[in-house]
Amino acid sequence: MDKQKDFELVGLEQKNGKLTPEQITKVKGLGCLRDKRFDDVFNVRVITGNGKITTDEQRAIAQAADLFGSSEVAMTSRMTIEIQGVPYDNIPSLILFLKDNGLETGGTGPKVRPVVSCKGTTCQFGLIDTYSLSRKIHERFYQGYHDVTLPHKFKIAVGGCPNNCVKPDLNDIGIIGQRIFTPDTEKCRGCKKCAVELACPMKAAALSDGVISVDSEVCNKCGRCYKKCPFGAFESSVQGYKVCIGGRWGKKTAIGKPLSKIFTNEEEVLKVVEKAIILFRDEGIKGERFADTIERLGFEYVEKKLV
Repeated sequence: MDKQKDFELVGLEQKNGKLTPEQITKVKGLGCLRDKRFDDVFNVRVITGNGKITTDEQRAIAQAADLFGSSEVAMTSRMTIEIQGVPYDNIPSLILFLKDNGLETGGTGPKVRPVVSCKGTTCQFGLIDTYSLSRKIHERFYQGYHDVTLPHKFKIAVGGCPNNCVKPDLNDIGIIGQRIFTPDTEKCRGCKKCAVELACPMKAAALSDGVISVDSEVCNKCGRCYKKCPFGAFESSVQGYKVCIGGRWGKKTAIGKPLSKIFTNEEEVLKVVEKAIILFRDEGIKGERFADTIERLGFEYVEKKLV
C-alpha cells in the first residue's frame, strides 16, 4: 500500500510532526472528526442516505473499521455511521477503500446535510413513503448541492406521520406525512359509541347533534380515524405533506413553523425544499442558521418565497 500515493489521491498532506489546525479542518470537511482524547485520531462518518445500507455495505464498513480504525463502529444521531479510532495516516486509504465499495464519507460543513428519515414506509402509522422521498432528497440536494456553500449547515428530516419520531420540526426543514379527508356526514348514523370518536387520539372528532364533526384546529391529520366508521363516513382521503421551516436543536432550540399549505405530491415538496435551500444561500448571512434567517426576514416573506 503506497500511503504517499493515497494522500495525493485524496488531496491531503502527510503528517509531519503535530497536525496543524489547517490539516484538522481539511479532514473535517471530508467527514473526519478528531477524537478529543488524541492529537491525530479521528472518527470518520460514512454516509447512508437515509439510514439504510445493504449487507454488502455493512461488511465493507466492518472490514474498513478492522483495517484502518479501532474495529469499532458507532451510529450518529442523524443515521450516519462513524468508523472509530482512525489514525490520520490511515484516512486516505480508508476513504479510497470505502469508495471502491460504493461508499463515501462526509456530512460536515456549511452544506445540506444527509437527510434523516423515519420508517414510515413500513411503520403501521406511516402515511407517506418516507424511504422513497428521503432518497430523492438525498440524491437531489445532499449529492446534487454538495458543492454549494451555505451560510451554515442545513438539516432535513422526513417523518411519516405526526408522531414526529425523527423530530422534523426541529430541523431546518421538516416534512411530515398527513392524511387529508372530508368526512361524508351523510353516511354518519350518529352511533351512541362512535368508532371514529373513540379512535381519535387528539379528541378532535366528536358527535354534535347526532352527526360527527372534526375540529380542524385540533386535528393533526394523523389518519387514525381512517376507515374506522363501519358505515364509510371516513374513507375518502388524500395523501399529504406538511412542511415545517426554521427548526433546530442545540444550544438555541427553535420549533419549526408549518407552511400554511398542505402539499399533495412529492414533486411539490421537493420544489419547496429547493426554494428553501436557494433562499438560504442567497439571503442568509454567514454564520446564521435558517431559523435566524427566517426570523430576520419575517416568516410571511419567506413563506411567500417558498409557496
